[in-house]
Amino acid sequence: MSSGSPDKRRKMESALNQLKKFTVVVADTGDFHAIDEYKPQDATTNPSLILAAAKMPAYQSLLDQAIKYGIAKGGAEEEQVAHTMDKLFVSFGLEILKKVPGRVSTEVDARLSFDKDEMVARALKLIALYEEAGISKERVLIKLSSTWEGIQAGKELEEKHGVHCNMTLLFSFAQAVACAEAKVTLISPFVGRILDWHKENTDRKTFEPHEDPGVISVTKIYNYYKKFGYSTVVMGASFRNTGEVKALAGCDLLTISPGLLAELSQDHSSVTEALSVEKAKACDLEKVHLGEKDFRWQHNEDRMAVEKLSDGIRKFAADAIKLEAMIKEKMLSVKNGQ
Repeated sequence: MSSGSPDKRRKMESALNQLKKFTVVVADTGDFHAIDEYKPQDATTNPSLILAAAKMPAYQSLLDQAIKYGIAKGGAEEEQVAHTMDKLFVSFGLEILKKVPGRVSTEVDARLSFDKDEMVARALKLIALYEEAGISKERVLIKLSSTWEGIQAGKELEEKHGVHCNMTLLFSFAQAVACAEAKVTLISPFVGRILDWHKENTDRKTFEPHEDPGVISVTKIYNYYKKFGYSTVVMGASFRNTGEVKALAGCDLLTISPGLLAELSQDHSSVTEALSVEKAKACDLEKVHLGEKDFRWQHNEDRMAVEKLSDGIRKFAADAIKLEAMIKEKMLSVKNGQ
């Protein structure tokens, strides 16, 4: 056999299969029918993805069941809607867990992003719903906004309740440092939304993957975590193209939309390991500690991160409100039909 054969074989493999050798691949979707084909390890959801899936005819039965549950719980309309929302998010998670061998990420309402105690309470309620359905908390990651309050909620959930957290809407190095110090299970630093900001706010409109500001941000965070031996793992998120994904091969996990998973499965170019613990250990980075005041100052110094965090919270909150409106409308028709 010629020495060139392994290379040729690798080129025949899809970029997706090559990526899986370096990185745990996660599906970023609420549409669990889109998951089977790509065999991801885990899956992530958020309010926007659940809203999109809840509008699909294929998932009306889940919405109907959640509404019946909410009505049966009783109380004022707002309470019934809140019960329905939690049940719906968990129902999607349960279906996803039938398709993936690993974990599902379920997000706490973004409108609680500045209320630590409410985030903890809502997270425990979601975990209780999973456990009622026979799913161990080991298979669930609770997603929380990476505000100071969200990070402290994550710390409390991990330390006191053994609940694993996925810190989302992470754009700044300060957020990443605070999450590592809180010893949360996982962070989701965003790539594509950082690129979006730079396209909108600078003269530059195109970036090669290795120059992409989102890729650079996640690479620095990964290197920092590995150099200093933090237990928190890094899951790159929010991708705009497959170039960004391939430029982060070697990251602990990457959560990727079904559209980009499809592209990667059709792409037969070579994928090489871009990030590794060995490279990280050799990086010239200094360890820093951030208390609340330093965190708030350093995060505030990063205009992009401040704008994208607040924008992300607003967008998730807006989609939660749209989902609530949809639930109220359906609830009314169910009650009128009784």
